[in-house]
Amino acid sequence: MSAFALSLVLSAAVLHASWNALVKAASDRALVLAAVASAHAMAGLVLIWISEPPSLASWVPILLSTLIHYVYYALLFQAYRLGDLSQVYPISRGLAPALVALGALALIGEMLPPAGWAGLIAISGGICLLALQRGAAHADPRAVGVALLLGLTIASYSVADGIGVRISESPTGYMGWLFLLEAPVFFFIVWNRRRLKGTVDWRVYAIGLLGGLFSVTAYGTVLYAKTIAPIGAVSAIRESSVVIAALIGVLFFGERPWGGRLAAALIVAAGVLTLAVSG
Repeated sequence: MSAFALSLVLSAAVLHASWNALVKAASDRALVLAAVASAHAMAGLVLIWISEPPSLASWVPILLSTLIHYVYYALLFQAYRLGDLSQVYPISRGLAPALVALGALALIGEMLPPAGWAGLIAISGGICLLALQRGAAHADPRAVGVALLLGLTIASYSVADGIGVRISESPTGYMGWLFLLEAPVFFFIVWNRRRLKGTVDWRVYAIGLLGGLFSVTAYGTVLYAKTIAPIGAVSAIRESSVVIAALIGVLFFGERPWGGRLAAALIVAAGVLTLAVSG
């Protein structure tokens, strides 16, 4: 992977951990997720306006990824309702690269070298350490289960988008339609908030727009990186954000025990980086 591609993906990792922290800290997480989806949709309109349409072949990945993203938003809301940032984030994001690597092997025959499999073992070990440490043992076990499902959805849309953007013949056009099709998430949540509460806290929504800016920049950057670097390597390096998320959880949210969570995050990060450089 070139230094340029590496810098893009690492920047995306920082942005991604940051917007997840905003979701965790929000008084109304669903409304923040609505703001994130609306920011995606607005960015999508701009990208569609300035881009060539994606190829016909890429519409299957676009629609598949869109449906998976709907499930992702629902699981993300539940994960941060039930668990800590420094627990949920490393499990979900740490699991994804292993599944992406297996998906790439099954779908496009991308075989990992021995060092790549060593990275996958480190990822699994870090996840086990996080799940079995004392703090996690006393946490709601549903949080771990939802985080595992979240990792599966992340891997699924990562593989779909990695393949789709390559065959799109218009990466920015692909991104535009992918982002725009998230608009129903915004309308559903805002409608539901009005139905249940009679109003929408637009101040919380404005904060969520900042998270949406971080999110759309991060994912757009990752999608572009997948056009100039291997899919598995990009997905793996992106998940170095687990270290950032663990630090945010410990330092800003006071999540404990801090030692085991940071150790697990570092092991997961070492695994994803080993997986990345092995290719």
